[in-house]
Amino acid sequence: MNAEFRRGFLKRGWSPEEKIFDELGEPSAKIDYIKDRIGVEVAFSHSSFLGIEILKFQMLSYSFLDRIDVGVYIVVVKDYFKEKFEGSIKFERVVKYLPYFRSAIQVPIYVYGLEE
Repeated sequence: MNAEFRRGFLKRGWSPEEKIFDELGEPSAKIDYIKDRIGVEVAFSHSSFLGIEILKFQMLSYSFLDRIDVGVYIVVVKDYFKEKFEGSIKFERVVKYLPYFRSAIQVPIYVYGLEE
């Protein structure tokens, strides 16, 4: 599924895997796609990465690197691809925990849940 997203975003002119801390040489700190001050993270990773993934949007926002004005977080819903994405970040978990990040995250984040 990541390959499908990649083809779609690249076809529409999005820049892939932009480094967040390029000057620090940190290779793991990347946003999946960025274009027109919008950062997109497609998260099929383990649910323990929720906080790290959300903080990427804040780091890229006006309050630090000033590269995005809005974040888009794409995840799966609880029952979608149950076996294939077991343990992945789920839409239901994101919307439950996102309000707790309110004091640390000042950039708007839109959460999209994929389902059949």
